Amino acid sequence: MILKVKSLKLLAGRPVAILHANTAKKLAIYPGERISIKKHPKSQKIIAIVDIAKGMLKENEAALSSEIINYLKLKERDKIEVSAAPKLLSIYYILEKLKGKTLDYQKIYGIITDIVNNALTEAEIAYFVSAIFINGMTIDETAMLIKAMVENGKKLDIKNVVDKHSIGGIAGNRTTPIIVSICSSTGLVMPKTSSRAITSAAGTADVMEVLTKVEFTSEEIKKIVKKTNACLVWGGALGLAPADDKIIQVERLISLDPEAQLIASILSKKLAVNAKYVLLDIPYGKSAKASSKEDAIRLARKFENLAKFFGLKLKTVLTDGSEPIGNGIGPVLEARDVISVLSRSKDRPLDLEKKALDLSAIILEMTGKAKKGEGLNLAKKILDSKLAYKKFMEIINAQNGSIKNLKNRLISAKFNFKLKAKKNSSVMDIDNKKIAAVARAAGCPADKPAGIYLYVHRGFKVKKDDNLATVYAETKEKLNFAVDLFKKINPIVLK
Repeated sequence: MILKVKSLKLLAGRPVAILHANTAKKLAIYPGERISIKKHPKSQKIIAIVDIAKGMLKENEAALSSEIINYLKLKERDKIEVSAAPKLLSIYYILEKLKGKTLDYQKIYGIITDIVNNALTEAEIAYFVSAIFINGMTIDETAMLIKAMVENGKKLDIKNVVDKHSIGGIAGNRTTPIIVSICSSTGLVMPKTSSRAITSAAGTADVMEVLTKVEFTSEEIKKIVKKTNACLVWGGALGLAPADDKIIQVERLISLDPEAQLIASILSKKLAVNAKYVLLDIPYGKSAKASSKEDAIRLARKFENLAKFFGLKLKTVLTDGSEPIGNGIGPVLEARDVISVLSRSKDRPLDLEKKALDLSAIILEMTGKAKKGEGLNLAKKILDSKLAYKKFMEIINAQNGSIKNLKNRLISAKFNFKLKAKKNSSVMDIDNKKIAAVARAAGCPADKPAGIYLYVHRGFKVKKDDNLATVYAETKEKLNFAVDLFKKINPIVLK
């Protein structure tokens, strides 16, 4: 069927087409189903998800999202050829995985290709994520998932790349900007591509976006790295393992992060940035992704075995994930912590500093920048001399950030509420997941100044009316919601 283009001027996140109800009826198409669209009479096509409307469209029109307009290079009133799209084989492969079957490479590659091409709906991707969560994946399946993700994306053409990554799940654990600043000061090449938050209050990309631009092309990143040895950017804009970013969007919606997908997500991105050395931080603790040391060891072995398969020099380190690290939880508050450590502020969070130094030491030793046992002294020297702070500012400047206006970017949220101890007691536990839930209720990570500032950590003794935490939010409604949730789920346990 030939239709005329009507632009929605809307970025929907995936190809979306709105058809007149009568047109959809003629095509035997229902809402949520797929159609194939190509510019008439050219052969390039795209698969789109259908919605149906009356009134806003004529029967000979199709309203298209910007994803379709841009991909097919369409203009208003251009003619397009529309037809019902055939049922995708990948849907049957997802069903097989839901039933607990093991998938071969052809099937995994088919699913990943359809995700990259926006052919699968968010609901279908959610079924795929759920299938992995419920039934897991074998080591071979995970390796094939990694390979399929890498082959369906671009690669960053930079040599001798050093990378550091954490499996996440620990509130406020913003060591990466500090580590990159320390290590790149020695000449190590660290083009750090990070993700945005999935279930946490902030990812490294969310925090860096407070201070500077984080979305760049591969060519722009090469220029930044040539100038500074490093960058701290969002990986989603680069087309590196793009299936992972689309899967993460769905994981964020359904609050699931299956182990096999977690491993594939991390290793596919490391291979895509052409990493030579990788340090992987695996925190463990009751409220961490790895709930015990045994779980962390098992996960580390999987990472190490898969890294060997792909020829990656990867070292895992198990760290304490029993509570949040640092004081701030949320993009602005975590950015403040990072800057306070790098600038050697008196009130800097020492637990965040210690972990960043320990991990930096391992990187400096594994890359030969320091002899065995001397990495920590070198890392401390770089941090104390403010060379790392200088390097961080260079990176911000190279990424089009304004150093002069840094303080303006770190302003607190409009509303806040202090939570106080009701009696003399000790802090027994601070739950990572519950703290993250409160911070997200306050507006994180979308509202950059929102979040929680912690005054205490495990083992602290507090007196009646001492401050435990301050909740920050951009609206009274979000603040009240977050405070009510805090009181209900009690993330800070006193005894």
